[in-house]
Amino acid sequence: MKTLTHVNEHGEDPRMVDISGKDVTERSAHAQARLVFPSDMARTLSDAGFMTAKGAVLTVAQIAGVMGVKSTSQLIPLCHPLALSGCRVDITIEGDEAVIDCRVSCKGRTGVEMEALTGASVAALTIYDMCKAMSHDMVIREVRLMGKAGGKRDFQRIES
Repeated sequence: MKTLTHVNEHGEDPRMVDISGKDVTERSAHAQARLVFPSDMARTLSDAGFMTAKGAVLTVAQIAGVMGVKSTSQLIPLCHPLALSGCRVDITIEGDEAVIDCRVSCKGRTGVEMEALTGASVAALTIYDMCKAMSHDMVIREVRLMGKAGGKRDFQRIES
């Protein structure tokens, strides 16, 4: 079983991991979040081009996702601040769901999984915030890492 890296052997003394001995490599991560709208709300939003009184929902959510990526080390206490080389937030509508894909890359000593997960989450929360006047029955679900490359091992989620 693997050990936790941010605490000592007793689960105490939280700390940022020392990455100074790691090689600088290309790192990338892809995270996804899904937000489910009530069916009637999805139709109303679609008919309106996802424009609400607060503005262009999907565009604002994309920008918020990028801002979330850039703010990850300020939000997650033991996360390293990173010099990111790329970030992309794409939002597609599949039926009654908004599918948010956040892809992040950097050249560094630690991965960008937390940045991608934060970006997808913040974009989903922004959609919720911009649409909550219509209904509180939206559900944010399946915030998850889809894949990562670089570092000790790569990971790719296999969809069944």
